[in-house]
Amino acid sequence: ASMQDQLDTIEVQGESGAGLVKVKANAKGRITSLFIDEKILMPSEKEVIEDLIVAAIVDVQTKAAAREKEELSNIGESMGLPPGMKLPF
Repeated sequence: ASMQDQLDTIEVQGESGAGLVKVKANAKGRITSLFIDEKILMPSEKEVIEDLIVAAIVDVQTKAAAREKEELSNIGESMGLPPGMKLPF
């Protein structure tokens, strides 16, 4: 399988509000699921919920980017490339 295919299968999770909102994505940053704890599902909390969703998405995207970089670095090192060398994909 190609590196890009492998990144599609690696899952990372981001969260906000101490786990009240969780987002899962693959290592490419594509969101695959969203969880909202029912304890916060009140109309009066709409703005808070929206902020928590955005924060969880930012968290998972940051983690996905870091995981992608880590995986690409591992592949490069296994090919004998110097650490930190960027690959062309």
